[in-house]
Amino acid sequence: MSPKRCEAGSRPLSRREALWEMGGGLAGLALAQMLAEAAPVKVREPKPDFSPKATKVIMIFLPGGFSSIDSFDYKPQLVKHHGKETKGENAITPFFGQRGTVMKSPWKFTPRGKSGKYVSDLLPGMGALVDDMTFLHSMVSRSNAHGPAIFQMSTGFIFQGFPSIGSWVSYGLGTENRNLPSFVVLPDRRGLPPCGVANWGNGFLPAAHQGVIFGDQKEPIADLRPGAAVSASAQAASYDLLGELNEEHLKANPGEDALVSRIRAYELAARMQLSAPEVTDLSGESEATREAYGLNDPVTRDYGFNCLLARRLVEKGVRCVQLYNGGHFGEPRVNWDAHEDLVANHNKNAAILDRPTAALLADLKQRGLLEETLVVFTTEFGRLPISQGLGEGGRDHNPEGFTSFLMGPGLKRGYSYGATDEMGYKAVEKPVTIYDFHATILHLMGLDHKSLTWYHNGLQRRLTDVHGNVLKEILL
Repeated sequence: MSPKRCEAGSRPLSRREALWEMGGGLAGLALAQMLAEAAPVKVREPKPDFSPKATKVIMIFLPGGFSSIDSFDYKPQLVKHHGKETKGENAITPFFGQRGTVMKSPWKFTPRGKSGKYVSDLLPGMGALVDDMTFLHSMVSRSNAHGPAIFQMSTGFIFQGFPSIGSWVSYGLGTENRNLPSFVVLPDRRGLPPCGVANWGNGFLPAAHQGVIFGDQKEPIADLRPGAAVSASAQAASYDLLGELNEEHLKANPGEDALVSRIRAYELAARMQLSAPEVTDLSGESEATREAYGLNDPVTRDYGFNCLLARRLVEKGVRCVQLYNGGHFGEPRVNWDAHEDLVANHNKNAAILDRPTAALLADLKQRGLLEETLVVFTTEFGRLPISQGLGEGGRDHNPEGFTSFLMGPGLKRGYSYGATDEMGYKAVEKPVTIYDFHATILHLMGLDHKSLTWYHNGLQRRLTDVHGNVLKEILL
C-alpha cells in the first residue's frame, strides 16, 4: 500500500481503491467489475405476502429434550412391553450409554377435554387446554446432539451463523410498536441454552432484527438507564452529539448496515426508557392474575413473570416473543435433559412450566389475543422409549419422533397430526421436518417461506433452506 494511504487523518479507502491497492491494478479492477455486476440485494418492504392469520407469535422453547411419550404422545404398548429388550430390526440404539429395556411412563395418562386427548398427569394445567391445541406428533430432527438440534429449531440450520426464526419474522413483518423491539427474548433465569445468544441472533440479516433480552423484574433490560451521576440534560446533550457524529460518519460511509443498526439501536433505547418500564410494571395486574401465573410461589415466580410479560409484550405490539423454560447443561442440569432420572428431572421442570404456561394460554384466549397471536410450543427432540444404562431410570435423546403443538388463529383446534410407532420411537405417519414446521409458522404469519429471502454469499438464503412444505392439513 502506498505511504500516502497510511498518513494519519487520511480518508478511508473506497472499495475500488482498496481493490486496486491489494489486487495489483488490472486484477483488482476485474474483481471490482465482477462485484459490480453481482445480483443486487433486494430489500423487501416489511409486510405480509398475503393476509395473515396471526400478527404476533409467542414461541415457548424447552431446551434439553422434553419427553413426548411422557406427556402428550400416549403409548399404551410401553406398559405391555415394560422391562423387555428391543431386538433385531426393532432394536433401539441409544445416543449415550448402554441399551436399556422398554420403559413405561411413570405418569398416568387420562383423556382430557371434549376431544378426549390423552395427556399425562405431568402437565395437568396444560392438559386442560388440549381442545385449543394443534398437535404435531411426528416431528423429526436432523441431529441427536443438543447444540445442532437446538440451532436447527432456532434457525433452520444445524450450524451457527444463520438468522433465528424470530429475526426472520421481524425482517419480514417489521414492528407494530416503534418504542419496543420487534423481537424480544425471555431466557430462563437459571441460565441460557447451549450457545446462548446465537439462538436468537440475526445472522446475516440487519442487526436491528436480532432478539433483545428482557431480564428479571428488578432490571428487565440491562444498562437501559444511565448512572445516577448522569443528569438528564447531560444525557440529552450526549445523545445529540452522538447523533451528529453518527450521521456524519454515515454520510461518508453509505450502506454500512452495522452503523445504521447501531444508530437505530440508540434511538430505540432512548424511546424504551419510557416504554419499557410501563410494559414490565406488573403493579396494575390483579391479584387473581398474579396468583394464576404463579408469581406468589417461589418455584414458579421467575418463569411466571416471563409468561405474564410475554402476554403484555404482544398486547403492546411486539411481533415475536421467545420464551425459554430450561437453561444450561452444567451440573446440576437446569433443563429437560433426563438421562439419569426421568421422574426427578421432569417433575422438577414441570412444576415450573405447567402452571404459568397454562395461565398464559388461558389468558390469551380469555382476552381475545389468541385470535391474533400464534403460540408455538416445542423442544429440540424427544426421548427414547427405553431406559438408559446410566441409571435405568432415565431416557436418552430421540430425534426420530417427538411432539410439538401450535395454538392460535387459522388452525384446527383439538387436532392431532401425524404419529409415531406404537412405542413412540419413530415417526411413521406424516413425518414433519423442522423445515415444514418453520414453513407453517411463517405461513400463519402471512409469509411465504420461499420468498422470504436475503442475498448472502451468492445465494438467496431463507429460513427453510431449499426444503419445507406448509402443513395444509392442520389449517382451517
